[in-house]
Amino acid sequence: MASIGEFDPLNNIVPATKIEVTVSFILWPSFNSVSFNAVVVLYVQGIGTKEWMEFGRTEVIDNTLNPNFVRKFFLDFFFEEKQNLRFDVYNVDSRSSNISKFDFLGQTFCTLGEIIGSTGGRLEKSLSNEDGTFTICHKTEVVKNTLNPVWQPFTIAVRALCNGDYDRTVKVDVYDWDRDGSHDFIGEFTTSYRDFSRGQNQFNVYEVLNAKKKGKKKKYINSGTVTTGISSEWTFIYIHFSCVSMCVCLCSLTGNPSQPTSLHYMNPYQMNAYAMALKAVGEIIQDYDSDKLFPAYGFGAKLPPDGKISHAFPLSGDNENPNCVGIEGVLEAYFQGLRTVQLYGPTNFSPVINQVARSAQDVTDGSQYFVLLMITDGVISDMVQTKEAVVNAAALPMSIIIVGVGPAKFDAMEELDGDEVRVSSRGRFAERDIVQFVPFRDYMDQSGNQVLSMARLAKDVLAEIPEQLLGFMKTRGIEPRPALSSSELPKLHRHI
Repeated sequence: MASIGEFDPLNNIVPATKIEVTVSFILWPSFNSVSFNAVVVLYVQGIGTKEWMEFGRTEVIDNTLNPNFVRKFFLDFFFEEKQNLRFDVYNVDSRSSNISKFDFLGQTFCTLGEIIGSTGGRLEKSLSNEDGTFTICHKTEVVKNTLNPVWQPFTIAVRALCNGDYDRTVKVDVYDWDRDGSHDFIGEFTTSYRDFSRGQNQFNVYEVLNAKKKGKKKKYINSGTVTTGISSEWTFIYIHFSCVSMCVCLCSLTGNPSQPTSLHYMNPYQMNAYAMALKAVGEIIQDYDSDKLFPAYGFGAKLPPDGKISHAFPLSGDNENPNCVGIEGVLEAYFQGLRTVQLYGPTNFSPVINQVARSAQDVTDGSQYFVLLMITDGVISDMVQTKEAVVNAAALPMSIIIVGVGPAKFDAMEELDGDEVRVSSRGRFAERDIVQFVPFRDYMDQSGNQVLSMARLAKDVLAEIPEQLLGFMKTRGIEPRPALSSSELPKLHRHI
């Protein structure tokens, strides 16, 4: 059985986290079978090669129309990559392990980001195995020869405990251990992760009850009590359930798109550098946005009809509604903008950073996080103002990605990327590093493979986003909230 890391040449870092994927299958009434022997095969797609490789298979469930599979797939999750998945469903009517011997029933495609970004972390077509039963999540060590045992602290992922459902029932059984394995049942209690979490910085006390003893003894109260305490450490995945959207893109519109030498040249046979950068990063970010509506702006252009220079204008041409539908909509608006505006300098960053910062300033409760993507081919013309804008934005729920395209020298961009020295302005330092800058030329595949070039860019430029998001949440004491149902999702305005 192959893992992602075994065939993906780009996966050379520790994954952000492990994702547990469980599948079920609901057969439509029109299927001409009373029951079948079901198995689901998961394939993952290699970056650049686009080759589908088998990752694993579920167990075979016999004689059922609606199998709920127990075997899970544990995938390495990389926020900065588009991880394509394919689920193939078969009827196993042969003892052979060769898939070609099975009856193929159908397949479905999605990305790992789509699963994570779905409401409750469940993609309706593939995630659900609720059957009302309990699965063992953890066993403590045995504490011998005492009526008042104290067990060692242990760590368990919220995913493993309740699959991200804070109100799911968690049952705790208590036994008197016997060497021969015939442990005596003392009692049990039920709770939930939400109830557990109320014990942070304090303790919860639960009564351990034995139903049989309670039925036999009128004076029975309980079999004892269990005292619990909890401390939580979040990952990007659980924080994301509160941040129902991430934002946006901007293109620097300078140059002459009618000339083949222009970085904006609209070649009918391949994407230009701007489009490649936008598509590479945007296709990954859009999986985490709930409504896929992206406000998209351009800067550095003369606008019709009077030729006024603007450094933050909607690519859609509609000042009242700058939204584009999906990244494909942003690309369409970008190309349309090239046909209607006159590209012009200078390259000013601060106006758009301040514009997104004003939106981020209104939602500092953890319900939204903004990602501003800026694509430029020139040197920053307002460096002093840009540094001040970055310092101010560092206190807000936002990150800034800058992609430099073309042969220009981007020395000033490195100063904004605060990996080595934190950005400062007027004696104030940014409270956290929120800028990631990369020159696209460093990621271009020498053989001309645009898909591989885009994958390399996205992988590097998005790598810091989860930690930046977590850092903001933790410094503000914002705790993740349970996933909302689709009817409860807030109507949020996004910038891209």
